[in-house]
Amino acid sequence: MRPLKEMPLTLVKSIRFILCDIDDTLTVEGTLPAETFTMLHRLKESGFCVIPVTGRPAGWCDHIARFWPVDGIVGENGAFYFRYDPDSKKMIRHYFKDEANRHKDRERLNAIQEQILTDIPGSAISADQAYREADLAIDFCEDVPPLSKERVQKIVEIFESHGALAKVSSIHVNGWFGNYDKCLMSRHLLRKVFILNEEQEKTEVLFIGDSPNDCPMFQAFPISVGVANVLDFKGQLDPAPAWITEKRGGYGFSEMAEFLISQQRL
Repeated sequence: MRPLKEMPLTLVKSIRFILCDIDDTLTVEGTLPAETFTMLHRLKESGFCVIPVTGRPAGWCDHIARFWPVDGIVGENGAFYFRYDPDSKKMIRHYFKDEANRHKDRERLNAIQEQILTDIPGSAISADQAYREADLAIDFCEDVPPLSKERVQKIVEIFESHGALAKVSSIHVNGWFGNYDKCLMSRHLLRKVFILNEEQEKTEVLFIGDSPNDCPMFQAFPISVGVANVLDFKGQLDPAPAWITEKRGGYGFSEMAEFLISQQRL
C-alpha cells in the first residue's frame, strides 16, 4: 500500500466515480463527522459521482439515496441498488431477487437466526435488522460487547452450513442466499445506469474501504484506497488496497476527497 499522495496526477484526473464503504470508512466510531458529509457535497459539486456500497439495510439506503449528495447506493452486500431521480421524484429500486424469492429466503434466514442466537452466547441480531429486505445481520461488536474471532468464525460457519453466503464486516456478520455480492451489483449499476465498460471501470472508478470485507472491491477496481484503519487488518487483506490515507475512517475519506478535488484543479 502506497501513500495516497503518491497517486499519479494522470490517474487522479481520470477518476469520475467514487464507490465507498460506509461503516468505518465514512464514519468514525459509529458517527458521521460533519466534515465527511461536507466532503460528499464538495465531491458532487466538483463533478464526481459518489456511490456508497454497504452492508447496511434497505431502509437506511432509501434514506441515503433520497437525502445524501450521492448518485445511487448499493445495499445489503449487493442485494440491490437504489437511485433517486429528483426530476421525476421517484426512487428506482433494482433487486437481485424478486419479492417472492426474498420472502422464501427470509424463512430460511429465520431458522439460521434461531440457531446462531442459541449456539453463540453474546451474539445479537443487528439493531437495523427490521429495515432489511434480503439478508440477516448478526451484531458482534456494534451494540454488544465484542465477540472473539473464534465466535465470529463460528457464526460464519453456521451460515455456510445452511448453504448461505456470509461476510464479516467491521461490525456484523451478514448472511444471505444468492450468488451476488457488492462487486457484482456495483458493476451492474455502473454499466446499466452510467454505461461504463470494463476498461472504463479500471481508469474512472475509485473504491475506498476499510476491512477484509472490501477485498473483492479492492480486487475489482484497481484504483483502490484504504482508510488508515485498514492497517488493523494487516495480514488479512487479499488483496490489499493500492493506496492508503494517513487518517482513519471518515477523516481518511475526507483526506482522500480533498486530495482528489485539489489535484483535479491542477
